Amino acid sequence: MKKTIFLLVLTLALFNLSQVFSEEKLREALFYQKLSDNFVQCQLCPRRCTISPERRGFCGTRENRSGTLYTLTYAKPVAIHIDPIEKKPLFHFLPSNTAFSVATAGCNLKCAFCQNWEISQVKPDEIDYTYLEPQDLIDKVIASGSPIIAYTYNEPTVFYEYMLETAKLARLHGIKNIMHSNGYINEEPLRELAKYLDAANIDLKAFNNNYYAKLNGGTLEPVLRSLKILKTEGVHLEITNLLLPGLNDSTEEITKMCLWIKENLGPETPLHFSRFFPTYKFASLNPTPVEDLEKAREIALSCGLKYVYIGNVPGMGFENTYCPNCKKLLIERRGYTILQNNIENGKCKFCQEKIPGVWN
Repeated sequence: MKKTIFLLVLTLALFNLSQVFSEEKLREALFYQKLSDNFVQCQLCPRRCTISPERRGFCGTRENRSGTLYTLTYAKPVAIHIDPIEKKPLFHFLPSNTAFSVATAGCNLKCAFCQNWEISQVKPDEIDYTYLEPQDLIDKVIASGSPIIAYTYNEPTVFYEYMLETAKLARLHGIKNIMHSNGYINEEPLRELAKYLDAANIDLKAFNNNYYAKLNGGTLEPVLRSLKILKTEGVHLEITNLLLPGLNDSTEEITKMCLWIKENLGPETPLHFSRFFPTYKFASLNPTPVEDLEKAREIALSCGLKYVYIGNVPGMGFENTYCPNCKKLLIERRGYTILQNNIENGKCKFCQEKIPGVWN
């Protein structure tokens, strides 16, 4: 009798487990290698995690099940919003338009100052999600009227398969694809994704390895490589640098970063210095002084960068775009609102200087 009950309980347990796996509709991950003894090596990001059976990699979003690596974020968005494109921030890409923004759980960095830590620093099974296949997601984008879909909030690399399939469908429907990313991704998957990307804003968190190692759990060089790849692949590129007081704001470091951007990506690459506000594990750190942000902007301009902005300091004119030739005001912004736009056919309407970006 006891044996019968035990077998019945075991059968029900296995049935329920199979139902869970079925409901998840797990998708095999891209970019990994099978190893001996059912081990696998993920090759999506520079960590190249070697993952033992029934375990996950560093990001917590890719799991080895009996020698097959699965993504746990496919079709499981945890945040969907419609944002101004200026919020990404992208200032040289279809201004005044909206971006249908989507995120899942997880990240492949562990930033102590993360602004979206509630979703980026949790695992997919630790937060509620809405199951949306890529076509269902695209249907929602079309219904919203937004001409752009943004992969953002958490790190899109950890939902790479979902992003890639959605981006392919978006391209078929004439919807623009943009990504806000930390740039911590390997070359092969990035080049494949870049075929469908129209624009990207990359967080260049600092310009020294110690900062990445201590505060993010990563390294600098892969991010620099990603920036160069996106540039060569023809993706419209903008950069955000969050300035943390006393940590990545020295004159020497900012100068090195700006010169690298000028020499490797071009002086026309828009750079956004963003003001830090206390959050997550850095809740006791003071906000970035506005004068430090102004100083960083002056350094960037003196290094030869043409389009340098300051974010999270509204109402002071640091978000406006000026013509690098005649110096006249081209785009006046107040927060995420465009008050005037004097760019016509991709040129300054006053002197006909070509202004790099995607304007139509």
